Amino acid sequence: MFYCIISAIGHFLNGIGMFAKVVVDVSNNNIDKLFDYHINDAHNIVVGMRVLVPFGGRKVEGYVMQLTDTCDLDKKLVKDIIEPTSSEPLITDESLSLIYFLKQINHLRLIDAIHLVVPSTVRKNTKELTDILIELNKNSSFAPNKNAKNQINLIEYLKNKDFETKSNLCKMFGNSTVNTLINKNALTTKTVKKNRLKHSSVTSKKENTLTINQQKVVDSVINEPNFYLLHGVTGSGKTEVYKNIIKHFLSINKTAILLVPEISLTPQMVQNFTSWFGELVAVLHSGLNDGEKFDEWQRILKGEAKIVIGARSAIFAPLKNLGVIIIDEEHDGSYISDSNPRYSAVEVAKFRCRYNKCSLLLGSATPNIESYYLAQIGEYKLLELPTRINNNPMPSIEIVDMAKEFRNGNTSPFSPLLLAGLQTAISNNEQSLIFINRRGYSSFLMCRDCGYVPKCTDCDVSLAYHKEDDLLKCHYCGKKFKVLTGCPECGSKNIKLGGVGTERVVFELQKIFPDVKIFRMDLDTTSTKNAHEKILKEFEQTKPAILVGTQMISKGHDFPAITFVGILDADLSLYFSDYKATEKTFALVTQVAGRAGRAEKKGNVVLQTYFPKHYVYNFACAYDYKNFYKKEINLRETTKFPPFSTLVRILITSTNDDIALSITHDLFLKLKELKMQNKESIVFLEAMRAPVTKVKGKHRYQIVMRVLDKNLLDNIYLNVESMYNNNVQIFVEINPNNFS
Repeated sequence: MFYCIISAIGHFLNGIGMFAKVVVDVSNNNIDKLFDYHINDAHNIVVGMRVLVPFGGRKVEGYVMQLTDTCDLDKKLVKDIIEPTSSEPLITDESLSLIYFLKQINHLRLIDAIHLVVPSTVRKNTKELTDILIELNKNSSFAPNKNAKNQINLIEYLKNKDFETKSNLCKMFGNSTVNTLINKNALTTKTVKKNRLKHSSVTSKKENTLTINQQKVVDSVINEPNFYLLHGVTGSGKTEVYKNIIKHFLSINKTAILLVPEISLTPQMVQNFTSWFGELVAVLHSGLNDGEKFDEWQRILKGEAKIVIGARSAIFAPLKNLGVIIIDEEHDGSYISDSNPRYSAVEVAKFRCRYNKCSLLLGSATPNIESYYLAQIGEYKLLELPTRINNNPMPSIEIVDMAKEFRNGNTSPFSPLLLAGLQTAISNNEQSLIFINRRGYSSFLMCRDCGYVPKCTDCDVSLAYHKEDDLLKCHYCGKKFKVLTGCPECGSKNIKLGGVGTERVVFELQKIFPDVKIFRMDLDTTSTKNAHEKILKEFEQTKPAILVGTQMISKGHDFPAITFVGILDADLSLYFSDYKATEKTFALVTQVAGRAGRAEKKGNVVLQTYFPKHYVYNFACAYDYKNFYKKEINLRETTKFPPFSTLVRILITSTNDDIALSITHDLFLKLKELKMQNKESIVFLEAMRAPVTKVKGKHRYQIVMRVLDKNLLDNIYLNVESMYNNNVQIFVEINPNNFS
C-alpha cells in the first residue's frame, strides 16, 4: 500500500544526508507538500525532528520527514535549516507511516496529521518541571557554628533521610541556611525531572480467578494476533480480562493502549490498573493541563510508561513495541472525531496493530452493528462473555407508558413506579442512578401565547434554561443570555419551561427526598479539573445516595451499591434524524440498566417512554442483542445503509450564507455528474441545510451520499478539494455518528 511504500522510503532515507524534506507548520492547502532544505554541517538533523526554517520571508517551524543526499532543485536556491528546535525526534518511525496513512485514507493535510501524533502541548515547547534534591555530603568536614541553630537542625534532619527537595528545606529552615550549607559543600544537590501528575505505586497484586469464558478470551488474544470483537454483557468482567491480557504482554516486554470513551471513566479505570501496574501506567485525556500532558507524553516517548489509558486521542500515544490495543465500549460515537482533523480511532488502531503485528480487542455489551457484522463475515474474530460474574442475574426492566401517566393527570417527570423504586433503595441504604440525556433545568423556554422560543444569536438552536445561574445558555457555543421576563414578539408574560434537564431532575428529587444526598453529573458540573473524580468518589462513599446524570454515567462505571436505575425520557435518542437512532437507543438503555445489580443484590430498572410498544424496548428489556442485531441488519441491507454502503456527509460552513449556499450548489452538481457516471455505485445523493443551520455564526449546509463502491471515495474527496477557498470550510465525514 501507498503508506507502506512511503514508510520504506522514509526508513531508507533516514541516514546521513545533505538535504531534508520538511513539512512546514502552516495550515494551508496550497503548501501541503514537502519542501527541500539544506542541512548545515553544524547541525545533527534526523527524521522526526522539529526544525526552524526560513519560509516566505519569515521563520517557521517544521518537521523533517525525509533525509536525502540529492536534491532536484538548483542547490544554490535551497535554503539552510536555521536550527533544530527539538533535541530528539518527536515523530517515531511508526508515527511517520501513520501520518501518510491518514493523508491517504482521510485526505488530511500532512501538518494536520502531524498535529495528531505530536500534541499541542509538545508543540508549544512546554518545559520539563524539575526539582533540586539535596542530601548530606558525607565526605564534608564542615561543622556549623554552635550558634547556627538552623544549620545544625537542618543537618540533623537530613541524617534521618536519604534526600529532601530544596524547596521543602527552604520552607523549613530558610533560603539563607540552605544556600550557605550548599556553598560550604556540606550538602550536595541533584536536579531531577518532576512529574506534574502524581503516579500511584502498585497497591495490589491480588489476582481474581478468571471464569472459563474469561480465560478463553485471554488465551485467544495473547496467542494469535488478530482483530477481535468481545461481546460481553454488562458486569461480565471485561476489565479483568483486559488486565490479564495486558499483564501477559508486559511480561514479554511489550506495551499496551486502553481506550475508554468518556473522561469520566478514566479515573476509575486508572485506579484499577495502577493498583496492578503502578507507575507503568500513563494517562492521556483532555482533562489534563498542558504540563501534565507534556510529562505523560514524554514518559511514553522515553519508554518509562508501558500502558497508556485515555480517551480517543490516546490512540496516537508514541508507545513502541505494541502488544495489544484495547478499545472499551467500542460502540461509542466518541471514538469518531466530528471536528477537524476528522479520523476514526478504530481505523487508527487497526493501522497500528497491522504495523506492530499485534492484536486489537474491541469490547462492548452492545457492539456497533457494523462491528458485529464484520465478526459475522469473519473480518473480526468474535469472542463472548454471555453471563455476569458469579452468574448474577441481569436487572429486571419495567416499562412505564408516560403518555398514559399524562392522561391520568401526572405532569411530573417521575412515574409512581420510579419513585417507589427510589424509595425502596433509600430504605435499604442503597444507591440509585437516574439517567436523562439532557442537561440544564429546562431545554427551552416558550411563550404560551405566540409560541416564540428564544434561540442563540450565533447558533440555530434553542437556549436552555439553567436555574442555578438563572441564565439561558447555548449548548453549542456557550453563549449566555438573561432570562426572559416577557415575550419579545407579543409582549406576553405567559412564559413556560419545556423539556426536563438534569438540573431540574435534581431540584424535583430534592423536594421529594430532602434527607438524601443527590449528586449531579453532566457537562456543567464536570467542567473544572478533576470534577468527575471528585463527584464519583464522594458518591461511592455515600449511602443512601442518588446520582443524576447524562450519557457520561451510562457506561463503564462499576458501583456495587447501585440497585436501582431510572431512565427518564428514554425516547430522546430514538427519533433523531440518524440511521443509528434505534441502535443508539438500544445501547443506551442496555448500558444504563447494566449499572444496577452488579454485586450480590439484584438490580431493578424503570424505563419511562411515550412509545412503550416500540420494538427496541422489547429487545432491550430482554437484553437480546442478537435478535435486535438481526432485525437491524435486515433493515440496513434493505435500505443500503452501513455496513452495506459507505455513508458520506460533506459539511459546508461559512460566515456568509450566500457563499455557503453557492459552494454547496456547485459541489452538488459535480457530485451529481459523478453519480451519473456511477449509477450502480451511488444509491443516494442529496443537498440540504444541516439540521442545525448555524453554529458560532457560521451557516451550515450538507451533502449526504450513500456509496456502494469505496473506490469512489477518493473521487469524492478530489471534488471536495477542488472547491476549497478562504471563505468556506468543507469537511468530509465517513459514516458519521452525529448529523447535528
